[in-house]
Amino acid sequence: MSDFDWRSPETYAKMQAAEAADFAWEYLRRSSDYRSDYNFLSISASPADVSGHFRERWGLTFRS
Repeated sequence: MSDFDWRSPETYAKMQAAEAADFAWEYLRRSSDYRSDYNFLSISASPADVSGHFRERWGLTFRS
């Protein structure tokens, strides 16, 4: 078990200035499904070949 205390204000001190994208990335990088999809793509495709489905599934597209 980790020593992380989710109730401790000190634990979250560095996140006081975080933006929404910072929180989104923290969530995304901890997702086992995302990591699995990313690992599969990193082995089987070049960055230019990343599918629209992958980008949409993981919220990696931006509206213009």
